[in-house]
Amino acid sequence: MEQKNRTLILGIFLYLSFFYALTAQIRPNVYHYKEKNNGETLVHELKIDSDYFVHSIYKESPAEFIRTYGGYYTLSDNRINIEFEFNSDFGNDHKRSLIIPFQIQKNILIMDIGSKMAFKPTARDPGVLDGKWLFGGRVTDQGEERVDNSDKPRKTLKFLLRGYFQWIAYNTETMEFFGTGGGTYEAANGKYTESIRYFSRDNSRVGASLTFNFELKNNDWYQDGKSSKGDPIHEIWTRRK
Repeated sequence: MEQKNRTLILGIFLYLSFFYALTAQIRPNVYHYKEKNNGETLVHELKIDSDYFVHSIYKESPAEFIRTYGGYYTLSDNRINIEFEFNSDFGNDHKRSLIIPFQIQKNILIMDIGSKMAFKPTARDPGVLDGKWLFGGRVTDQGEERVDNSDKPRKTLKFLLRGYFQWIAYNTETMEFFGTGGGTYEAANGKYTESIRYFSRDNSRVGASLTFNFELKNNDWYQDGKSSKGDPIHEIWTRRK
């Protein structure tokens, strides 16, 4: 009897160990895959941290934004289960969630998104601003004008990971999509620079670089400089919990 109990406990332990390994395989990182489509190259970019997933698609030449979607996710049985916070194609597909089968082979993330795609992880290092940030307000001549949008459906999110950034404006209730832009970033010595690779509102902005002063105060990120239109801005972003 005692031997059977030991065998049962060992079996449960091995199963749980296998299950944990299975659901912990996707390492937080930024992943890329280039798809050939009718003579054009589509860049697929995944940003995945411990609980959030974003998939963006764009063309480099000529520059064109194609699509983005994302939200919080869980893993089970080699599937990633995503509950969308935003979906730029919602008006066409009406999807609020997605389940994607995946495999890991020698650090390559293979995902079946309509067809199998082999995503390669970036070699960029983590940055001081890595994380999810919600727009928290502005600094004006009269002081700080704060916006508490943590519990409101209308949000503007910045997701920074391994030298890549993306902002997304959306409504979680209606699934309205207001715009996005992304690319690479550098942050050092109080200077934050964004280099734009895709911009849903104006493809002509691709290739531009914007530099801001930045400062971290507790859970707030202050940045001031000029917007892509050349307007002065002094924004406050609050780290999302």
